[in-house]
Formats: sequence, structure tokens, C-alpha cells
Amino acid sequence: MTDAPDCSVDASICWDYGTEKEDSIHRIHSYPAKFPAFITTNAIEYAKQKGIDVQIVADTFCGCGTSAVEAIKNGKVFWGCDINPVAVLIAKVKTHRFRDSTLIRYFEAIEDDYCRTAPTKSDYAWITDRIRYWFSDATLADLIRLDNAIRSQTPEYSMHRKFFLCGFSNILKPTSRWLTKSIKPQVDPNKPPKGVIQAFEEQFRLMRKANQNNTLPASRKIHIQTQNFLADKNAGPKADLIVTSPPYVTSYNYADIHQLSTMWLRYASDYRDLRKNMLGNQYGIKAPAEEKIKRLGARAWKTYTGLKNKDMGKANSVARYCLDIDATVSKCRKMLNPRGMAVFVIGNTQYKSVNIDNSALVKDCMRRANFREVKVFPRKISRKMMTPYRDEKGRFTQDSEQRKVYADEFVVVGQV
Repeated sequence: MTDAPDCSVDASICWDYGTEKEDSIHRIHSYPAKFPAFITTNAIEYAKQKGIDVQIVADTFCGCGTSAVEAIKNGKVFWGCDINPVAVLIAKVKTHRFRDSTLIRYFEAIEDDYCRTAPTKSDYAWITDRIRYWFSDATLADLIRLDNAIRSQTPEYSMHRKFFLCGFSNILKPTSRWLTKSIKPQVDPNKPPKGVIQAFEEQFRLMRKANQNNTLPASRKIHIQTQNFLADKNAGPKADLIVTSPPYVTSYNYADIHQLSTMWLRYASDYRDLRKNMLGNQYGIKAPAEEKIKRLGARAWKTYTGLKNKDMGKANSVARYCLDIDATVSKCRKMLNPRGMAVFVIGNTQYKSVNIDNSALVKDCMRRANFREVKVFPRKISRKMMTPYRDEKGRFTQDSEQRKVYADEFVVVGQV
């Protein structure tokens, strides 16, 4: 039931690659499956070709701020939200310009504090068994020292504290037992964890250089917040263009992927709490009524019934995802100004031989929400940060002979 993509129309915009090298600010923190930076710039140009005067860009699943950076570079006002507080932290740091001399001063103070102090018994009071699971005793002690140093040497709620906590977040996996490049939480018994202060120094050099090369204008026309887009009664401000990439059902569980950062940064004592409101969540929520699934159309119903006899839990998760996407598209439609445009970047997935056509689902939902000129453009994913292939341990690999998790990615566009 997959629709034929609109390959022959609007060929002047290429969704496969950009014309400029991606800014180094996008690489200050690892983030799985972030879409390429040029997508936002191309979306702005595409909207312009359609006669839309884009002044305000929004992203309802803004992740680590890729669309925010590119919108600001193009001189636009930006509003974005994400349910993941780790993502919002990264996004805020990426979209802020820091004075280099101030960063150096704080870094030296943090290192000095780290070298002079040692963790006390009370410092371990909040450390959970789940955190202990991932780190050796020596690494745990060093991380506590560094965490304490950052919090004692930077002003509370300041962007400088956010900068160094973002760096701290990105060294957690290298210093842990986490299997490198795995999107599943699993231990690598043979991994030699990197030293904490060495990793922090390398991370600071990376972030400092990216900040020095940051070409963003010193603009205050940006707002990024931690928010459950679907649960909040109020949508974001009116926008001319929405560029967003909802999570792909069955593909990534961001609560699991970011559990180290979530716990260390005190966003939640139990990372599983973040699962509750994510798209397609099945934990602690009543299974959706089948009548609601049927109302989404034949495509959603066929996917649900195809999974039902194989894995009822996964079938309910996919059904809830379909309902959540429908609500998301409808809410995005209400956010747009007259003649506005929405651009969704999404990939198709598969579970137990059942194809899950996410792009066609979005297209169906956009038509149901009265978007006009709804089009689907295929795009290559070879330039994504992570490849579509995983080995037998769940790690990403370039080996095309391995299992392909998702084969295609699409840009789905509609106008008000």
C-alpha cells in the first residue's frame, strides 16, 4: 500500500544533500539519527519557491537543535520544543554564542576544583544502582568530582553551566561500560573506559573550537523549551514553516539511549519515567480502542492487524503511534499561518517482517487535516550520522550485508 513518491515534481530542491559543509557546532554532542542540517535551509527555499514569506520557523520535535541553528543562520525567528530535556540542553547550548575568554576562565576553575577536592559520603547519596551499573568505582568517583566542580564553579541556571553540563553529558558513554555506538543499553565487558578528566579536556577543546567557528548572529529571536507537544493544551506560536522529524516507531527509544545523561543531570531518578509521554508509548497506558485505529484508515489498520498476532504489545505501541502522529499533524496544522507549510522528515520501519509505512501514514494524516498539495519526496540516508545497518549486537555498521533497520527516508510536505 506504499504510495509512489513524487520523484518528478519540484526537482529544483534536492533533499539528498546540501551545498555547504555542516557547521562544527552540530557535532558538540552525539545524537542518534539527527537529520542533516541542510534540510531546514532547503525547506525554507522550497517554501519561498511556493510563494511563502517565511519569517517564523518552528520544530515540534526539535531534538538537539539542528533546525534551530539553521533557521537562525537564515535570519528567521525560531520556536522549538522537545520532550527530552537532554536534547533541549544540547539545543540551547548550540544556539548560544559564548565569549571565549569566559569559557577558558570557567574551564580552568573547574579543573582546579576537580584536582583539589574528593567526593564525600554525602555525594553518593543520590547515586542510584542504575548509575553504579555502568561505571567502575574509580570512574564514578571522578565523575562525581567533575560534576561537583561544574556546579560549584558556574552560576546556577546560567548558560555557562549549561555549556559545561552539555560537555559532561557527552563524556558519560565514553567513560562508561556502554557498548560503543550501540543504540541499546548493553555492557561491553572488553571496553577500556576513557579517563574522566582526559575525556572532559578533549570535549572542551571540541566545544570551544565549535563555538569559535559559530557564525550564528547574536539573535534573541529564539525560544526552545522542554515540552510534551501533544499533552500541552496550547500549541506553539503561529509559524510560517514547520520543519520537524518525529521519532520513527520501533526504531529508537530516546529514554533508553540518553539514560546516563538523564540520571546524571538529575532530570529523572528513573530514566523510564521519560518513556511515558513519548510517541507510541505503551507503558502504563491502556491499549487504544480498535475503533479509533480503524478511523485512521486502511493503512494503519492493516499494520496493526499484521502485528497483532505476532506481538500484541508492539501492535498496541504502533497503533498508539499512529494516533499520536494523527494528533501531531492536526496540531501542527493549527499552528501554521495562512499559506504556511509543514515539512516532516520520517523513515519507514519494519518489525517481524511487517512493513510500517510511516511516511504514508504522515501523508494520510496531512490530507485528513486538510493540508493541500501534500507531496512525498524520497531522500537518501547515506549521509545520516548513523547508517541504517546494525550488526548482531545491535551496533551500527557500514556493512550492507547486515540487518537493515530502516531502508528509506522521506520528506513529506503540505501547505495550508
